[in-house]
Amino acid sequence: MPSVNAHLAMTHLVPLAKEVDDDKVTPGVLGFIVFAVMALAVWGLMKSMNKHMRKVDFKEPAGSGKGEAKPAEAEPAEAEARKG
Repeated sequence: MPSVNAHLAMTHLVPLAKEVDDDKVTPGVLGFIVFAVMALAVWGLMKSMNKHMRKVDFKEPAGSGKGEAKPAEAEPAEAEARKG
C-alpha cells in the first residue's frame, strides 16, 4: 500500500508529465534521481575502497619468498633445538 508521501509526490508529478510532448522521449526527473543515487553509491564505494586499500601493506617481510632456500647450517640447529 503506497504511503501518503508517495501519493502526494505522484499527484504533483503527474501534471508535470502531461505538459511534456508525447512525441519526445526523455528520462525525466525519475531518470535523474536514479542516476544521482547510483552516482552517490559509486562515490561512496570508491571512498570506502580507498580507505581499505590504504590499510593494506604491500611490502613482503624479508626472507618470506617462496623461492628462497633455507641455509644448510640452520637446519641441524633447528632439529637439535626441538629435541632439547
